[in-house]
Amino acid sequence: MEDEDLRLAPRTKAAELLAWAEADGREPVAEAPLRAVLALLELGGGRMHDGWPELTSAAVEHLLYERLHLYVQPEPGQDPLAYGAAVRLLVDHQRAAKRLNAKRQERLHAEAEWQGELAAGLLRRADLVTWPRLYTLLLRAAGVDTGDEAAVRAWLEGFRELPQEERSAAFAALEADGVLDPVDDGGWDGGARPLAVGMATDGARRLLEQGLMRRSYRNLAELTALGRPMPDELAGDFGAFEEAAVEVALELAGAWTVPGLPRLLVDGFPELAPEPGQAEIDAYLASLEPDADAEEYGDEHTDEYPDTPGDEA
Repeated sequence: MEDEDLRLAPRTKAAELLAWAEADGREPVAEAPLRAVLALLELGGGRMHDGWPELTSAAVEHLLYERLHLYVQPEPGQDPLAYGAAVRLLVDHQRAAKRLNAKRQERLHAEAEWQGELAAGLLRRADLVTWPRLYTLLLRAAGVDTGDEAAVRAWLEGFRELPQEERSAAFAALEADGVLDPVDDGGWDGGARPLAVGMATDGARRLLEQGLMRRSYRNLAELTALGRPMPDELAGDFGAFEEAAVEVALELAGAWTVPGLPRLLVDGFPELAPEPGQAEIDAYLASLEPDADAEEYGDEHTDEYPDTPGDEA
């Protein structure tokens, strides 16, 4: 995917935005959250103008409430409120560029503030993690050098050798130690939590792949309008393009958690990060359904066996 028009990964204007904030004397925003915010806004399907996402209430809510917790795991010591702060900085920049009027700036600023606080809470919920986020937390808790892919792989290999009960206990320990906020959903010992995490992980990656391809299609639409030929990758078989989107999605997911980790979980350790298929989902849902015979028995005999002393009399 060397063709510039097929470029998949966003090249955000984070450096330009940070330079503008410094020149304007504004409070600095951490670079990693800013890059993640700009990339996710661009891949969310909203309109772009001169390389900047066009901000709307729906776009801000979609980012901070629906998508952020699928992808990012704040770095140690990083304030999770930085994601909302990054959106507010972008709002102010777009106002300065006359892309927003004062009323819209004020509204979006307020929405980004409270949605950013909500996002910070969602990032701590134990039932909303994805497998890359969860293993990022485990690696950090174990003191693994997450910048060393060989060390990450070695830890995963050791973790794979543990019995399932010990692995579940390690997940639960993140809640007991206050790393994640527990929720009353049965925890890691039952089937619901791992199933939900696997489904969320699969969905998040597919959303990212679709966003990456959609982004390239926007570039290609301009080629068509200008009467220019399609790149070779799209002249016939789309397989290479789709494979590239899968690879870039994994790279981005690693940039927001631990570099290389999402790819390792998919390619090398799928048993540690299962993503259920439809058959597995259907089987789990079926296991939750009440026993049909028991229900029928209860309906037929409701009136035959009185429940209260008064009825017996």
